[in-house]
Amino acid sequence: MTSELTVNSNVCDFVHKIKGEMKGDTIEINIKTPCKKIQKMSHMEVPISEIFGFRDNYVTQKAQEAECTPTCLVPCAVLHACYLEMGMMSKSLVKKVENISIEFD
Repeated sequence: MTSELTVNSNVCDFVHKIKGEMKGDTIEINIKTPCKKIQKMSHMEVPISEIFGFRDNYVTQKAQEAECTPTCLVPCAVLHACYLEMGMMSKSLVKKVENISIEFD
């Protein structure tokens, strides 16, 4: 079953659509985005063994290679999609919660 997420990057005014699907021992990630940086990482086969750890994982390496800013929300959302596909996050729980956000006061 595919995991689908939408990232509303209001600061840079982009909307990104992320789809993740488990394919054996990898998670296939596809991102529809108008952002040139995120387009560089829009098609990934993320090895399951390489998504653990906060700093040194496959997704953050690809974000660094694409020259994403450290505050970009997309790499975090990609990791959410991976964790959903692996069953490490409950799809029913996130469906009930609907979204997460950062609010600037």
